Amino acid sequence: MEKLFGTDGIRGKAGEFPLDEKTIMTIGRSLTDLCRERLDRTPRFVTGRDTRESGGWIEHAFHAGAISAGAEVSSAGVITTPGVAFVTGNGNFDGGIVISASHNPFEDNGLKIFNPTGKKAHQGTERAIEKDIYETRAVVDAEVTVDDAHIADFRAAYLNHLEGGFTDLDLSGKRIVLDCANGAVSDLAPTLFEHFGAEVVAIHNTPDGRNINLDCGSMHLKHLQAKVAEEKADLGVAFDGDADRSLFVNDLGQIVDGDAVLWVMARFLKAHGGLDSGKVIATVMSNVGLELALKGEEIELVRASVGDKYVLDELLTSGAELGGEQSGHIIFPRKSLVGDGMLTALYLLQAIGELGGTLSKAGEGFARYPQVLINVNVHEKLPFDEVDAIRTAAAEVEQKLSGSGRLLLRYSGTENLARVMIEGIDQAEIDALAKGLADVIRQQLA
Repeated sequence: MEKLFGTDGIRGKAGEFPLDEKTIMTIGRSLTDLCRERLDRTPRFVTGRDTRESGGWIEHAFHAGAISAGAEVSSAGVITTPGVAFVTGNGNFDGGIVISASHNPFEDNGLKIFNPTGKKAHQGTERAIEKDIYETRAVVDAEVTVDDAHIADFRAAYLNHLEGGFTDLDLSGKRIVLDCANGAVSDLAPTLFEHFGAEVVAIHNTPDGRNINLDCGSMHLKHLQAKVAEEKADLGVAFDGDADRSLFVNDLGQIVDGDAVLWVMARFLKAHGGLDSGKVIATVMSNVGLELALKGEEIELVRASVGDKYVLDELLTSGAELGGEQSGHIIFPRKSLVGDGMLTALYLLQAIGELGGTLSKAGEGFARYPQVLINVNVHEKLPFDEVDAIRTAAAEVEQKLSGSGRLLLRYSGTENLARVMIEGIDQAEIDALAKGLADVIRQQLA
């Protein structure tokens, strides 16, 4: 049985398996049956979607499947992923279903399932749904009406929640450019930032169902950089399609990624007694410059596997108060267990006010180290530690980098490739070290 749920739910081409109408109906019915068995009562769900043209019929199909099995289902309409997670808990729903493919093009879509705490569905639930998909495809009455009576209330509650967390934030006199990616925040983000008094310049905020993430948003920052310069803005914020992450452009026109945000927020939280653990959770891809900068502030960087799911797992296990990825997924577990691009932006603006007044000033002290990545074709993926020559060569590289860089050696999850990534102070040195190690791997495994 092929695994359908990845680290971020189900994702694929809209209209094709597993995002065809019958499969989505099956998911709705299956989730309802699982929840009824666990709760011993009628389950209640809420759905939300981004602006893709396929979102409407996918939402309808899920409602049809869930209602056929006896669930009560409401729609939050077009809303962010963290917005659905909030509404799920705040509205006492038993599950929240996000219909989105995040930063992917409009042809794709996906389903993510949240429980009331804001965590994604347990793997056991996902495996049970997959079993139903392969064994008992749903045939249900598609003549149902999506309950959209409370969309305005859900959206207002989410915005009020964000506003209520920053009652002292005053953005009067600040000019902020928002790249809404023609996605879920196209009208939510301007409303939110104007509430705090900011002068908002919104771009890519006219979704048509097909232009979501199209040469805009957090995957394409050149337009935001140009607009920040043109408007002489204090800050630029770029969201992805479902706004569970955000990247930034500072007052000098420079890109500020998730690593830099973690650096600013770690110092801000520590200064306010909000970093009792003394830890920040990042991933194996975060730059070693962040690790060394945090070390200078007596803050430990703990690395998790790539994926906000794994960052959250480590946050909850370690009790840390801040975590995230270079891509802009930042999680403040005391605020939310879901990455929220708008929440991150508000928190960052609050920190900037105390750490120099501009994002460029607030970001000082973090120097990104040079990096080199070499992919090596291999015919088999033997554990590196089991190949003597590779183990010895890798140990020599790590010894040379000790205290001033790092080596990340791993296999691709989808291709027959070994990836050699080295970060260090001197580009020429790390280039030579990476090439030497890549040659050893090629000799042993190609």
